[in-house]
Amino acid sequence: MSPLALAIPLDPIEASSVSEQTIVPQKIAKELNRPIQVGVFISVPSITVRQKNEEFHITASKGKLKIKTKAKRQQTIDRRVFKATGSTTGECIAIATDKASLNKACYEGEFVVTANGNKLNAINVIDIEDYLRGVVPYEIGKLDESKFEALKAQAVAARTYAYKHFGSRKTQGFDVYADTRDQVYKGLHSATDITDKAVRETEGVVMTYNGEFITAYYHSTCGGETEGVATWGRPDHPYLKNKPDLRPDGTPWCRESNYTEWTREFTENELQDLFQINAKEAKANVPSFSSIKSMHIQDTLKSGRIHTLVIETNNGTFTAKADKIRWLFKRGSTILPSCFFRIHRNGNQWILKGKGFGHGVGLCQMGARARAQAGQSYIQILTHYYPGITLEKFTR
Repeated sequence: MSPLALAIPLDPIEASSVSEQTIVPQKIAKELNRPIQVGVFISVPSITVRQKNEEFHITASKGKLKIKTKAKRQQTIDRRVFKATGSTTGECIAIATDKASLNKACYEGEFVVTANGNKLNAINVIDIEDYLRGVVPYEIGKLDESKFEALKAQAVAARTYAYKHFGSRKTQGFDVYADTRDQVYKGLHSATDITDKAVRETEGVVMTYNGEFITAYYHSTCGGETEGVATWGRPDHPYLKNKPDLRPDGTPWCRESNYTEWTREFTENELQDLFQINAKEAKANVPSFSSIKSMHIQDTLKSGRIHTLVIETNNGTFTAKADKIRWLFKRGSTILPSCFFRIHRNGNQWILKGKGFGHGVGLCQMGARARAQAGQSYIQILTHYYPGITLEKFTR
C-alpha cells in the first residue's frame, strides 16, 4: 500500500458540529510506522557535534568522513551515527555548522552523518511526535494558553504534511528537509511545555480526504482571503480553495498581523537591476531595458491575488505569474510578502500596496491564533481552512 493511501474514505466533517468524538481511530499503516528521516544538513562543508562533553569536528573528502576531536584524535570512516541519550541522562545531540548555533542545538533520536563527495549530509532519524516538538514552535510561535488550540491545529497540519511526504525524497536518503522547502525544524531548543502539550494532546491525529493524506499547506497571513493551489498553476484541491477568512464584523481574522496591510516602494533604477537579477527565480523572460513604460495586472486569482503581472519596457514586454511575482521584486534575500497587491506610480517611484504574508494557501496561522483566542477548537479551525476533510487518529 502506498504511504499516501489509507483506509476506505470516511465521511467529511462539517465545521458546524465537530468534537473530539468526530476523530476516527485508525491503525497506522506498516510503512508509516517508523521514524521520520529529516535532512537537517545537506551538502554542507563541515559540522560540529557536541555530546557527552566531547566535541567532534567533521569534514568530508573523497566520499569519506574526517572526524577530529579536541584531544586531536582523528578518524577516517564512511559514516558515523550519533544517538541521543536523553531518555536516561537528559542529554540530547548538539549539532550545527557554527559555534553559535551549536549552543542552541538539541536534537532527539539519532543523527546519521555521511559524506557526499567533499560535502556532508546529516540526517536526523527521529520519532515523528518528537520531530513535531521541533516544528510547532518554529512554524507558528510559542504562543500562550489563550491560543492553545492554534498550536494544536498547527501540530495536526505539520503531522499530516510530514506523513504525506514520507518517502518523497527517497533518492536523497531522507523524507523532508528541515527548512522552508518542507517545514522548519530546529530540534527541541525552542520547545516549551505548552507546545509539547499541543503535540501530545493531538498525538497521531492527521487530516485525510478520500482516504489519502491531504497536502496540508499553511502560511502566516492571508489578509482576509485564502487562495487555492492555482497560485502555483495547479488544479484546485477541494480542500484547498479560495475562501473568505473574515470575522463577524467583516475584518480579517488575521488583522493582528503586521502584514495585514503593507507597502513597498521601488525606484525605477532599482527595478531595472532587480528584474534582471531575479528573472531566473521569478521564471520571467526579462529583456535588457532602460525604462519601464507600465506595469499592469492582466488578471487575478479568485482571491484577488495577482495571476499575471505585465511589465512593458522600452525594449519589449514580459510577464510574471502568481506567487512567483514575489521573487521578481526580491531585495537581497527578501521577497515580497505576497502577490496580493496593487500598483501605482508616483514619478520615479513604483509603489506596491498589499496585504498578507505567504502564499495564502491552506491554514492562515495568524487567523488560527485569533480563532483560538475567540474560543474555537482546533477541529473547528482545521475544518474551516481545509473544508471537507476527515480527521483520523493513528494508533500504533
